[in-house]
Amino acid sequence: VQLQASGGGLVQAGGSLRLSCAASGFTGSVVAMGWYRQAPGKERELVARIIISGEANYADSVKGRFTISRDIRKKMWYLQMADLKPEDTAVYYCKGSMRGYHYWGQGTLVTVSS
Repeated sequence: VQLQASGGGLVQAGGSLRLSCAASGFTGSVVAMGWYRQAPGKERELVARIIISGEANYADSVKGRFTISRDIRKKMWYLQMADLKPEDTAVYYCKGSMRGYHYWGQGTLVTVSS
């Protein structure tokens, strides 16, 4: 099983980015899809998570600015980030859960300049 995260980059405060995660190497559905982030010197934290039913939850710090979505057929999920702030700077990781196992992508760096 492989998860490939992409879409990170450098953006000015107030800007937007869209992260993508593609899962491959397995049959069946991804039942839970998430985005986590880890800033320098901090622990990895949940940013957003969506389950196969479409129910989503967000960290308080990103509510109203970030939106998680998924394409079940393509085994992909996305994180649309708007109104980015310097404190959003981190390595963003996607996580997928299928068949009782959890898998992580390699991370994509998001840097927000002030």
